[in-house]
Amino acid sequence: MTRHVPRRRFGQNFLRDDAVIARIVAAVGPQADDLLVEIGPGLGALTRPLLERLNHLHVIEIDRDIVARLKLGFPAHRLTIHEGDVLKFNFSALGSHLRVVGNLPYNISTPVLFRLAQSAPSLRDAHVMLQKEVVERMTARPSSSEYGRLSVMLQYHFRMEKILDVPASAFQPAPKVESALVRMRPLRCKPETAENESLFAELVASAFAQRRKMLRNTLHGYFNARDFAELRLDPRSRAQNLAVADFVRAANYLVRKQKDYPFFF
Repeated sequence: MTRHVPRRRFGQNFLRDDAVIARIVAAVGPQADDLLVEIGPGLGALTRPLLERLNHLHVIEIDRDIVARLKLGFPAHRLTIHEGDVLKFNFSALGSHLRVVGNLPYNISTPVLFRLAQSAPSLRDAHVMLQKEVVERMTARPSSSEYGRLSVMLQYHFRMEKILDVPASAFQPAPKVESALVRMRPLRCKPETAENESLFAELVASAFAQRRKMLRNTLHGYFNARDFAELRLDPRSRAQNLAVADFVRAANYLVRKQKDYPFFF
């Protein structure tokens, strides 16, 4: 088969460093009977060593040429290929306790992360490689410059840990940025649970829409001075100063406020 030319529209940067591949597989620690799905198998750099340990593997791939290569390179009873867009894939349909692995295309990494967050109840864990800058935002702590909407929304669903940095030279073609592998484990018992997750997400988005502005400006459509006092939140603080639990508490307060004063909403 002819050499595959990486396609920019699919964000294809293929992992080729054997040492990095070995470290990723070791971090995942796949067991024979694990239910595992790989996002974007590409030329099979991770697929092959994963299948050396697994009885069966699922992969999601949008590139028809790569799908054809996978069908020729792996037996169907060992590898199930889901051809299509990962952003439309129903992870929950594969079953519960699902493990996810993937080198995420940089151009759609954030939407994929939110997709995984929606499927968190069905996941056991996820090990994904992304742009290092994105991983730093995912794992950022409150009051840091990297802390933002992505930090809050993912940390609400997952406990996250950066596993290793990956240089651009580990890929072909080499991207212009460094990468990192992050481990995401769903929180089964959240410290605070949002009563209305859509409202929680809306509140977080509004707070970070103009991150340099004070909460009394970004959230003036939700809370007045008395509300901030009852929530024990300083209206002069900014979104990046609030922990995940603060956002959950504020959203739940708003749910109760809407029930008590429906005519105001």
